[in-house]
Amino acid sequence: MSTTDAGAQPQNPQPKKPPAEGGEAPRAKARALASIVPSSTIAGRALVAVVAIMTFLAGLTIGTAVAVRATASQWRSDVTQEVTIQIRAGEKQATDAQVQAAADIARKTPGIADVHILTPEETSRLLEPWLGSGLDLGDLPVPRVMVVRLDGASPPDLARLKRTLTDRIPTATLDDHRGWSRRLVAVTDGVMLVAVVLLVLVGLATVLSVVFATRAAVATNRSVVEVLHFVGARDGFIAAQFQRHFLKIGAEGGLIGGLSAAAVFGALAALPRLGLGGDPELPTVLGWLNPGYLGFFGIAVSVAIVALATALTSRVTVYRTLRTIT
Repeated sequence: MSTTDAGAQPQNPQPKKPPAEGGEAPRAKARALASIVPSSTIAGRALVAVVAIMTFLAGLTIGTAVAVRATASQWRSDVTQEVTIQIRAGEKQATDAQVQAAADIARKTPGIADVHILTPEETSRLLEPWLGSGLDLGDLPVPRVMVVRLDGASPPDLARLKRTLTDRIPTATLDDHRGWSRRLVAVTDGVMLVAVVLLVLVGLATVLSVVFATRAAVATNRSVVEVLHFVGARDGFIAAQFQRHFLKIGAEGGLIGGLSAAAVFGALAALPRLGLGGDPELPTVLGWLNPGYLGFFGIAVSVAIVALATALTSRVTVYRTLRTIT
């Protein structure tokens, strides 16, 4: 027996198994790719807060503009359906006769649906916000007022009605509210213009914040970006990593801001149901500031736009930054 045979038999080493597909190597590669842009940093959380604030302001602007426009449109619709006839105060019997004569003229005019003569109590309630309650109007030269409701299908000739009233009753005046309606339109247009300017400013501030945050992220990870760039990684691949990161930031911040704005308007819309909206006849600004479904839809659209704008801005910024890497 040879010494080789007498010795211990050598143990065959176990062959190393190749890494299974989807094992450690791909996971390490995925971690390497994911680490190009850190998922959670102080700067990232700060940008989420900035985007949330900007989206909240944009949502408030959109909701307020929609509510103002809807309320103004409703007021104009109510106003254009009515005109008022006033009879200057004088001797009671003569004034009462003039009021009846003016009402008869209005009722006989084609296109007039109804004529309602305000009672002294109704006139007192109209003047209460300016003169206070418990006031005896008999001591004041308060004109008599009648509300004339127009027929929407066939509106009357108000100019002819005005001439007829003036010719027969010199103390009568007809107010068709056209001047007030024009002022209301001007105010509404001004509010819409201010809303557009605010949205543009909020959008610019958001874009600038994303630009600076993207440049800071690229500068922080410049070594990794340079290695990927020089080994042949395309600019689109690198930009896509930042785009996904900032899309997540934009979506998160946009949702926080949009939901906060929607919650504010939802609380305001619930005030009348809770009996906290004030007198329905004299609603406060919080009582009618209800954007409706259109306003909430606008807030949702603003959230989507903010998220997409954040991702697009970061992508463009990364492309421009990569051009400076030689």
